[in-house]
Amino acid sequence: MTEFEVPVLSVRNLHKQYGPGCEHCRDEQSATLVKNHCQVCGTVYACRNVSFDVFPGEVLGIVGESGSGKSTLMQCLYFDQEVTSGEAFVSAFENGEENLFEQSSQQQRYIRNHIMGKVYQNPLLGLRMNFSSIGNIAEKLIAAGSRDVGMMENRGAELLNKVNIPVHRRKEAPKNFSGGMQQRVQIAKALSNNPPLLLLDEVTTGLDLSVQASVLDLIKGLQRELNISMVLVSHDLGVIRMLADRTLVMLDGMVIEQGLTDQILEDPQHRYTQQLVHSLL
Repeated sequence: MTEFEVPVLSVRNLHKQYGPGCEHCRDEQSATLVKNHCQVCGTVYACRNVSFDVFPGEVLGIVGESGSGKSTLMQCLYFDQEVTSGEAFVSAFENGEENLFEQSSQQQRYIRNHIMGKVYQNPLLGLRMNFSSIGNIAEKLIAAGSRDVGMMENRGAELLNKVNIPVHRRKEAPKNFSGGMQQRVQIAKALSNNPPLLLLDEVTTGLDLSVQASVLDLIKGLQRELNISMVLVSHDLGVIRMLADRTLVMLDGMVIEQGLTDQILEDPQHRYTQQLVHSLL
């Protein structure tokens, strides 16, 4: 197996439920769920045995309507939530042999600070709004063990330049910025430690169309330049079409279809995917 065939990230049977489950919903084969919700005990099955791989330099798109489980999946991958069960392995941690979900909180912090970056839909979750932009980047570098102030200033300036934040606004707090600029600062912060894997959760939702386009162009350019692997979640197939090499389609917590993005868009097999694609045309 060559290095390009070894996945950067492997996820196996990731399962996340809210509630204890009951005899009516625990058995997947006979479960009487409405969408992903048990009418008897109220348990919600946000992610149901989701499995996928992400390869070096690949952008994996995950698409689905609100409530399909895609954002919960991203929260689990970045340890913002605990999984109910399942496994995840990254090649940059313990040779890809240790389940991330079974690591101590200290190890999970290490993985967040060195191996993954995340850009949240809501910049309030990814940035300290009262810190300067360059201070936000320094915070991530300090969390990863950096103590060299000069290096952090240089790295922050380099990244903010890369994401087109004007020089005279580097010391300004993101609370003064537009939504598109806040997302750019988040992207710079997420990239600060050269992570092999970047998680992008609905990063253009709520932005004006022209701003969306510039953020997407930025992501596309950075991905090509850095050859970084990305998991990109969106409910917008236009975003997925522009950026993703392969795509998973989620519905009610499950992956219902996956394949090359072109193949999914040109010849969707599942009825729900067909509706999604039709709505884009």
